[in-house]
Parts: sequence; structure tokens; C-alpha cells
Amino acid sequence: MTDPTAIQPSELDQLPDRDPEETAEWQASLDAVTKAAGPHRAAYLMRRTLERAEGNGLALPKLLETDYVNTIPTAAEPVVDGDEEMERKITAWNRWNAAAMVTRGSKYGVGGHIATFASAAWLYETGFNHFFKGKEADGSGDQLYIQGHASPGIYARAFLDGRLTEQHLDHFRQEAGGGGLPSYPHPRRLPWLWEFPTVSMGLGPLSAIYQARFNRYLTNRGIKDVSQSHVWAFLGDGEMDEPESTAALALASREGLDNLTFVINCNLQRLDGPVRANFKIVQELEAQFRGAGWNVIKSLWGSAWDELFQLDTTGALVRRLREVPDAQVQTYQTRDAAYIRQDFFGADPALVEMAKLLSDDKILECFHLSRGGHEARKVYAAYKAAVEHKGAPTVILAQTVKGFTLGEGFASKNANHQMKKLTVDEFKQMRDLLELPISDSQFVDGVVPYGHPGADAPEVRYLQERRAALGGPAPARRTHALAPLPAPAEKAFTSFDKGSGSQNVATTMAFVRLVKDLVRDKQTGRRWVPIVPDEARTFGMESLFPSLGIYSPKGQTYEPVDRDQLMYYKEAKDGQILNEGITEAGSMADFIAASTAYATHGEAMIPFYIFYSMFGWQRTADQMWQLGDQLGRGFLVGATAGRTTLTGEGLQHADGHSPVIAATNPAALTYDPAFAYEVAAIVKDGLRRMYGEAAPGEDPNVFYYLTVYNEPIPQPAKPAGLGIDEGIVKGLYRFNTAESAGLSPVANAPRIQLLGSGTAIHWTLEAQKLLAEEWGVAADVWSATSWTELRRDALEADAALLRGEERVPFVRQALQGAEGPVLAVSDYMRQVPDQIAQWVEQDYSSLGADGFGLSDTREAARRHFGVDAQSIVVAALAQLARRGEVQASAVKEARERYGL
Repeated sequence: MTDPTAIQPSELDQLPDRDPEETAEWQASLDAVTKAAGPHRAAYLMRRTLERAEGNGLALPKLLETDYVNTIPTAAEPVVDGDEEMERKITAWNRWNAAAMVTRGSKYGVGGHIATFASAAWLYETGFNHFFKGKEADGSGDQLYIQGHASPGIYARAFLDGRLTEQHLDHFRQEAGGGGLPSYPHPRRLPWLWEFPTVSMGLGPLSAIYQARFNRYLTNRGIKDVSQSHVWAFLGDGEMDEPESTAALALASREGLDNLTFVINCNLQRLDGPVRANFKIVQELEAQFRGAGWNVIKSLWGSAWDELFQLDTTGALVRRLREVPDAQVQTYQTRDAAYIRQDFFGADPALVEMAKLLSDDKILECFHLSRGGHEARKVYAAYKAAVEHKGAPTVILAQTVKGFTLGEGFASKNANHQMKKLTVDEFKQMRDLLELPISDSQFVDGVVPYGHPGADAPEVRYLQERRAALGGPAPARRTHALAPLPAPAEKAFTSFDKGSGSQNVATTMAFVRLVKDLVRDKQTGRRWVPIVPDEARTFGMESLFPSLGIYSPKGQTYEPVDRDQLMYYKEAKDGQILNEGITEAGSMADFIAASTAYATHGEAMIPFYIFYSMFGWQRTADQMWQLGDQLGRGFLVGATAGRTTLTGEGLQHADGHSPVIAATNPAALTYDPAFAYEVAAIVKDGLRRMYGEAAPGEDPNVFYYLTVYNEPIPQPAKPAGLGIDEGIVKGLYRFNTAESAGLSPVANAPRIQLLGSGTAIHWTLEAQKLLAEEWGVAADVWSATSWTELRRDALEADAALLRGEERVPFVRQALQGAEGPVLAVSDYMRQVPDQIAQWVEQDYSSLGADGFGLSDTREAARRHFGVDAQSIVVAALAQLARRGEVQASAVKEARERYGL
């Protein structure tokens, strides 16, 4: 009978055995160990052999899981370079004040989280005292992605450090009056402290990877040497379920980002209960990260466990730890020694004997208190190993107890994420446990006091000295006094003013041509960061490959297949283009890192990220909020835009709504330019505002969203006249009149104002001609470059009126005196042009592409949505008929003539 475990001949054919006899001896040895010492011993030997092989660099598949024990043995732990007792006192003050801040605020109903920082306090304190470099350190210091729910602990430490006052703490989550603290890390709300907004879970780990990658990009391109900067991302084990959390693990290992460390706080709980109730999240994460090529360090058990592991001569303890599910570990945290003896130790005869040697106090110390994430020595050893590891990123899996030191009412309880306060008695118990010098008399009227040893206390001096040695306070965001970037040569922008003549040019191509000219600028060209998610050829960017190069830390280790072509695929270590593959999320993370380099690294970079507009705001809008929160600057370019310009691809590609989503973001300046010269004017203004001399009252911390089209059309010349550039930037200007278009309407002809944006202006111009030639109607055509900016200006004008200031919205100023009604046309849903309806004094109506898209020709799709030239004519006649300016019969006649 064939042994099913034996290597089959087909396998031998693929992997020839040079010495079958030696192979048989190894297999026989394994069989003998299994028979004599049991399968556990055999498995142990195999794991140790594989670990030795991996350590020796042998080309073997990686061992994805190791035992449920600390990666660094106690005997190998380095001595902590500091005063552990002093750090214990500092941590105790921080724990107290974090809990006090949230508890005191709970009477106002503003909420807050206590349990997360209680579990992670040592993870932060060890880093602050020994590893996290401040802004005065080499390069730009370290970048810290703080877990959002741990923010009270960071505020507490800043209070101890003297950077925050009691008044600040008393206004946690109460910002309206000024001087309050935002609930979570938020650069826009507290720009001197927070660098990165992280509470939208999953975006922190993704951004941290691309930040570490962008640091390498800056160094390799010679912009700034930030090779000494290290990126630390503090994450929750529950957070790792977000797809973005693990989306770029392979990128980090592929590019050898040893300047990156993830610290995952494995308290085994998410918001409602256990992360992996019936499984083990640490083992799952270890396998996931090791499989992706990361260096994994597990810090699971505290020093109290050392005695137990020494007694484990059979491996029974390690096996039991590996098999107990996380929810049961959480239960042990809340039960007495008798329960643990029966349920944990009673599962194996060897463990029953071990338990006889342990006191109840010892068992409770191990199962209630002693975790690797709660001991400075364990955390220090893990951090030191992480920063010294070369060639791959590191993840530290630190096991903790959620609600640690907060008392029996908090620790490991399923509901502790939602528990916002401690009672006075619970605070007194906490005080005694932490050995804090806070008297009962300091609890006035039942209000818990803040604790501070004094500005000159040894704890404060120690804290400040440690931070000084590491390069200054942390976390911190640097506001650099950067000189404005010089404006590029005017020629790059004015080259579009004459139009394209008879040549068909899509606005997508116009934008790419503009960027090609701008990156040649001797002073600012190197600061452009082109970003594209594997669609460069779609957008006509392949011409940039040979001149700028695609960034790769390995350069180009192969001969490209198209090497003999002019626009060959060129990768380079100092390449300028970030071509990320098929990942809009990764590209947005690139954009965020580049757009905030002015603050993170003191280097103004000009990113532009070009993408299918359908797959931008719809797919990664959360990251675009993150971009605004982080005060990012740059150009987002939604290409192949509109609902009817890419209809061959079908409704999944038909964007009829991105300007609506973009309009919800206060930091996004949204434009829908129709012509090449408009694209140039908008980019020019964006460079001025974000990187040059912003006008008084203008916020430079904005980003521009431009929609551009893949429809090749002759580009017209820029109209002559005053105020054209102002109108382009503010959102509206008159492109022509019936008279200037040479249509010569009859005297006293009915007149209508046609407003079009983006590609819709071309149907509007065709409708203008039809109205004049077939219906005797004079139409003036306006280019609405930004419905959103017109609306925002009008909202500001309304607010000014409420303050008693006289201000007229720009849209009303522009249309003042324009005869007839207004008909607005867009290739997006009508909600886009309808943004300005209430501020237009004339009769207002709109056309748009509402509903799902479809696959067909552009002409058929426009007829389907009722936005083609003939549909515009019918809508215009209907609007005029309602006013009595044309016969009602004309509307019916037009519908029949055009087959509508």
C-alpha cells in the first residue's frame, strides 16, 4: 500500500534527489523521534531546524508561525539605558491624568476613551524615553502615527512635560471656545502637536508604509537626506482587519523599508468584544506579516512567566498557550486562581503537576498582570531589535490588557471601550496601585484632581532631558518658514492661449503637456512628484518615462523589452515618477506623504496624482479627507472624467458624481475646466496659492481637484478681455456672446444664458449655433470652471451679510445684467450645477447626466441623458416658452425635429 506521506515520483522529477540514501536517513530520524519522544518533540525539532536554516540564510520557505512565546528570550534582553523606576513614575502620572481628563469631561457628555491608552502606556513611554527622535535630530526626526484612541495619554504626557495646561485638559473635546483639545490626532485642529490624523482606522498603517517609502524617495532623489528618520505606526489588533491596514505589506518588504516599525497593541479586544474570540490574533498576524516578508517580534509575556517557562520541561505549557483561544485568555483575566487551575492547567497532566508548584498569587500575577507590553524591559528589547534590524520592516506584536491598571471594572471587559469614567473609589484604588502622592483631600466635591509632581520634579526633569537627548519634544509638527517657490516661467502657461488650431487635443493631454513643461523648470522642476496608478499610457504620460524615470530603490536590474523605442520603460533609483501599480489607495498614500513634505521634512514638493475620475473620490474619499486633515497641498487630477466621455467602458467607469463628493471636502478646490488655457490658468493659480505668495486671507493648506477629459477636440484661443483669468479661478466667465460668435441674431431676439462646464461646453456651443440659426434665439455661452467655488464664495457672502457686511456673491456679479434666463449644463448629475441656483437672480434651470451610465457611443449616451446639443436647444426653448418669449409650439416642433 502506498504511503500517502511519502514523496511521490512526480515530485522527485521536479526536485531531483542527488542522495536518496541520505534523504531516507533524515526521514527515518524524524520517524524515530516521533515514535520515541512523541509528535510534540518531533514538531519542536523541526521548528528549531527551520529557524536555524532561516537564520543561516538558506533558501527555504519561511516558517509562518512560531510558538506563542516572546521572540526575544529573557536572557537575551539588553539592559535598559535609563532609570526604570523614574520611567515607572512618569507612566503612572500619565495613566492617572489620561483617565482624569476623560472622566472630568464625561459630565459634559463629550465622551472619550480610557482603556486603550491604559493598555499601551508602556509602548509609548519606552519609545518617548529611548527611541523616538524629535525634530531637532538628524534628518527630520521620526514620524509617529499615534493610535487615535490613545490620544488622552499623549495629552497627559504633554501636560507633564509642560506643553499643555490643566485648562487644556479640561477642554478635551471642547474646542469651540478656543484652546480645547481635539478628540483624536488632528493636524488641522492642533497643528503644533499632531502630524498625522489616524483615527480613521486602517489609513494609519497604509500611510505609514508610504511615508517610509517616500522618505527613501526623498533621499534617493537627493532632495533631502532623511535616512536617519524612522516611521513608527501604533496600531490596534482589531484595526488590522481593515483592508487598508495590510494592503501594502508586500511593498514595504519588497523595498526593504527597515526605516519602518509597526507596533501592534494586541490587547485581544476590538470595540465590541474579542478580536478573534475562537482563534489567536497574534498568531494570525505573525503568519500574515512573516508571509509578506516582515521581521516579526513577539513580546507577549512579562517576567513573571519566566518561572513557568523554566518549569515547562515537556513543552506542555507552550502547547497550551498556543491552543487557548483569545476569548478564553480574556476570561482568565477576570477569574480567580481556582478557575485558572482547573481550566488552563487542568487540560494536561504535566500542567496539573506544574500548577502544584505555583501559589495562587503567582498564578494571578501571571494571568492578570504580566504581559510583554506592560514591562519596560520587554518593550525596550523589542524596540532595540526593531531599529537594529536591516533589510526588512519590523512588526512588534505586544500583548497587553485593555483597561490595565484601571481596576477590575475595566480590565478585559467587553464594554470597556465605551466606558468613559471611573468612580472616586476606583480612582483611589488606581492611585494606590500606581503609588501616586495624591491625598483624599484633593478630591473636592467628588471631582478627581489632575496630578503633577511639579515643574522641577525629578520625573519632569528626567522626561525633558530624555527628549532633549533625542532631538526635542514628540509628537510634534514643525511649521517651517519656507521661502515661496519661484513661479515657473510664464511661457509654460501662455503656450495654450492661442489654442490648438485644427489639431484635436483632449484636456487630459493638455495637462500632461503642461506638466512636461513645468518639470523642466530649473528651479522647481525637480520638486514635482508625478503619481499614477498603472495608467500612465492611458493618460499619455509614457513620454515622461525616459526623461523623468520611474522610481525604484533597486534601479533597473533588467533590460526593458522596449529599450530601442524612444519612450521606453525606464526605472531608476532617482526616478521622479511614482507608478504604483493598480492601487488607488497606495497612490493616494503617496500623494499624502508628498503633499505634506513641506511640514514633515521642510521640503515643498508638488505632487500631482492623475487617475480615472470614477476611481478617485468614489474609492478613496476617506484618504482625501485624511489629506485635508493633514493640511496636504497638491493637484488631484480626475482624468477620463464625466458620465458620457468614456461610455465604451460602461457604467462602472462613468463618473457623474465626483464633483459632488469633492464639494463636501472643505480643503478641496474643485474645478471642471473646459479648455486647455483654463487648465493652465488653474494650475498657475494653484502653484501661487499653495507654494508661492498666497493672498491675504487665503489658506495655502488646500488641494486642487481638476477634472480633465479624454475627448480630443480643437482647443480654442483664450478670449480677449479683462477679468478672464479672475473668472477662470473664481469659477465663471463669459466665453462668448451670440454676436461675438458671428451668429448675427435678429433684432430683439429672445436671449438666454448658457452655462457649461468641462466637456459640456462643446455641446453648449453647438446648441448656441442651432438656437440662432434654426430658432432665432440669441444665446451667450459661459464657461463655469467651478460650480463649487462659486457656491463657497456665495456662502461666504451670506455669512458676511449676517455679520452686517455688504458683499455680493461673485456669481451674481458675473451674471449681473445678463439678459434672459440661465440654463446650466454639465456632464455630471444636475446636483453639480444646481449648487449655485439660489444665488442666480435670473430664472434658472439645469441639465445633467443623472442615473447610471451605459456602454455606447458618446453621442448616444448624451442623447440618452438629454444633454446633447439638440436636448439643450429643446430645454432652452422650453425655458423661454415658460416666460412667453417663444411660442409653446416651438418646443414640440423642436422635439419632433430632433427625434427626442
